[in-house]
Parts: sequence; C-alpha cells; structure tokens
Amino acid sequence: MNIFLKKKNYYIFILIYSLLAIFFALYVEHILQIKPCKLCLYQRIPYVLAIFISFIGYNYFKNEKILVLIVIIFTISFLISGYHYGIENNIFEEFSGCAVNSLEIIDKKELLKSLNNNIPSCKQVNYNLFGMSLAGINFLLSLLIVIYSLRILFYEKN
Repeated sequence: MNIFLKKKNYYIFILIYSLLAIFFALYVEHILQIKPCKLCLYQRIPYVLAIFISFIGYNYFKNEKILVLIVIIFTISFLISGYHYGIENNIFEEFSGCAVNSLEIIDKKELLKSLNNNIPSCKQVNYNLFGMSLAGINFLLSLLIVIYSLRILFYEKN
C-alpha cells in the first residue's frame, strides 16, 4: 500500500476516533447524567485538537509535522489520563482542583450554590466500561495511538 494512502487513512481514523470519543463523553455526561470531574473535562481537549489536526493532516498528508502534532496531542492525552487513572487507583494524590471542598465555605448562600454545582472528585469512578474507568481506557488507547503514530513516522518512509 502506498505510504501516502496509508497516512490519509490514518488521519481519517484519528478523526473518526476523536469524534466518537467526544460524542461518547457527551453521551455519558448528558444522556446518562454522569457529571465529569475536572480531569475528565481536561481529557477532552486533546481530542478536540486531534479533530482539527487530523482534518488538516488528511489534506496535507505529505507533511511530517502534522503527524508529529498527532504524537504530541496523544502524548498529552496519555499523560493526563494516566495521571487521572493514577488518582483513581490511589497512586497519585488529587490536585486541589479535583477535591470537593464545600465544607470550608462559611456563607450559607455560597454553600448552597456550591452544592448545586458540585463537581465530582477525580478519585471517584462514576462509569466503567469493560471493567475499566474511562480514564484507564483513554490511557491505553492514547498510548496505542502514540506508538502507532511513531511507527508510521519513523519506520514507514516513502
């Protein structure tokens, strides 16, 4: 198979995969009514970037820099989801933005407001798929994408 056709197909795969990941996250949040934690929201950012970069890559598939951007984007996704998965499994401590700290609020109105806008703790696993949290699945899939992208980048030259 021609390397350029393979790259074009790979960018289509990344585009479709990223769209499905975002749609699934929105489905879990809005249809299943499971609130995401802050790290869950941060994990969506690389996918949104990957949608745009893969679209550009499809149109400019001969440019190696676009594939390097895919590697960088999914490395960031791998790191964020790995950190989140580590928090869920008590490997890492939660950063202060993840912890629910409504008990420290003194004002009654602010307390009620904070309870209504309660964001779940990053330690809390609210949804499992195939026995793994979504952060764990994202961790593994991001790693696979990085490895395969590096394979294309270094071992499949024209």
